[in-house]
Amino acid sequence: MTDFETFRKTLVPLKRDPTITVQKRGTMSLNKAAQVLLGAPAAVELLYDASARTIGLRPVSARADHGYCLRSSTGTDAGPFVISAMAFLHFYDIYPEATLRWVAYLAGDVLCINLEDDATAVTSNRAFKSPTPSEAAVADGAEFDELKARRAGR
Repeated sequence: MTDFETFRKTLVPLKRDPTITVQKRGTMSLNKAAQVLLGAPAAVELLYDASARTIGLRPVSARADHGYCLRSSTGTDAGPFVISAMAFLHFYDIYPEATLRWVAYLAGDVLCINLEDDATAVTSNRAFKSPTPSEAAVADGAEFDELKARRAGR
C-alpha cells in the first residue's frame, strides 16, 4: 500500500490581505484572511472609536447578547463571512455612499478598519451576462462587444 496523504485546502497559506467590506445597505463582510486573523470566531462584537473613525470587531461567545454571528455567505468555510450591521452603522451615523472595502489590521485582539484610510469601491459582477459560447463563436471584435452590451442590457 502507498503512503498517500490527503490534501486539504486549509494547508495552503492565505495569500490575500484581510479585508472588511461595508455595504451600502448595512451588511459587513470579512474575507477568509480576516476571519482567520480573528481566530475564526462564531461571533464578534462591534466596536467604534469615534475620535479615530475606526470600526473594530472582537471575537465573543456566540451566546453573548451583544454578539453578531458571522455566517458564510456561500455556505462553505471559504467565506466571505457576513454580519448584519445596519443598526450599528446607523447608530454611529456611518452611511457609506457605495460599497467599500478596506484592508484590515489587528490591534491586540481587535480587527480594525479606519474609515479615513483609502478604501476600494466594490461593484457587483452579477448583472453582467457573458455571451453564450455559440454567440461568442460567431462573433469577433466589434460584434463580440456589441453582443456583450446587448446581453448586459437585458
